[in-house]
Amino acid sequence: MIPEALHQLFRHMEWADATVWESVLAKPDAKSDDRLRALLYHIHLVQWAYLQIWREEPLDLPEEAGFSDLTAIHEWCRKYHRQAPLYLDAVDADDLLRQVEFPWADRLVERWGKAQPATVSETILQITSHTTYHRGQVNTRLRELDGEPPLVDFIAWIWMGKPTAEWKQET
Repeated sequence: MIPEALHQLFRHMEWADATVWESVLAKPDAKSDDRLRALLYHIHLVQWAYLQIWREEPLDLPEEAGFSDLTAIHEWCRKYHRQAPLYLDAVDADDLLRQVEFPWADRLVERWGKAQPATVSETILQITSHTTYHRGQVNTRLRELDGEPPLVDFIAWIWMGKPTAEWKQET
């Protein structure tokens, strides 16, 4: 069984993703912003890549150009957040220690040498921190567009009583 702390990180990630998406979809200028589109696509592309690698599936990731608009990326994100918990619920202690390989790892660390192995557990932590990093960039871009970025810090989520994600439709 997966440790409760990792479940909490994923519950927070979904809540924070939904909260940021609500702000993006509510801001008319944001819907047509290429920078926001690229950031949101990247966040969810990486989430999907990790899930497929954990499940030992071949990578099958759509190109950004395959999404007609932000709403389509939003729906793709929601689909991820329906599937990821199913994987996490099935993980056991042995799974958490299993090493995973990423086809892009050596290319990204070529100046430091060969990428060292990572476990499923380590990469679960990675995906939640990676998503947090890029959500910060989304929030910065929202502010640049005169929007109000939402507070989505992990500690704020705890202070709010660990709310579940509320996926709102485009407004």
